[in-house]
Amino acid sequence: MSSTFLFRRVIQQCASQRPLNIIATRFNSTTSSENQTSSESSTPIDPQHKKKIEDFIKANKIAIFIKGEPSAPRCGFSNAVLQILNLHGCDFKSKNILEDEQLRQTMKSYSNWPTFPQVYFAGEFVGGCDILLGMHQSGELVDELKKIGIRSKLTDVNDKNTSSSK
Repeated sequence: MSSTFLFRRVIQQCASQRPLNIIATRFNSTTSSENQTSSESSTPIDPQHKKKIEDFIKANKIAIFIKGEPSAPRCGFSNAVLQILNLHGCDFKSKNILEDEQLRQTMKSYSNWPTFPQVYFAGEFVGGCDILLGMHQSGELVDELKKIGIRSKLTDVNDKNTSSSK
C-alpha cells in the first residue's frame, strides 16, 4: 500500500469524525482518577526517564514521539503527522517509541495520553494525529506554529495566492 494512499485514508477517516475542540480532547494532570485505568494511575514514572523526556521536549520547538522513523514511519497516524509537519515546513525532532518499550510505556503515563503519535510544541503537549489534523484543517496550526516562532510554508503560499489574485 503506497504511503500516499495510506495518508489519504487516514485523512478521510479523521475528517469523517466530528471535529473536536483541542482543549476538550486533551487529557491533563487534572483528569480525575476514575477516568484512568488502574495501570495508568498506579504506574510511577522513573525520575531519570522523566528527566530525559522533559529535556528532549524542552530542547526542541517541536518534539514528536512516533512509531518508526521520519524516513520510514511504521504507522499510518505517525505518517500523517509527519506529512502535516512537512507540509508546513516544520523542523522537528522525533523519538521512535518502537525501539524502546520503556519509553513507550513511560510516555503513556507522562502525557496521560494512551496512543501514538504524541506531538509537543514548545514543551506543551498538543495531542495526536486527530488533534494535529483538526488544527491543520481549521488553520489553527499556522497560528500555533507562529506562537512558537515557526512560520508555516502554507502562510507563504496563501500570501502569494492573495497577492496574485489582486
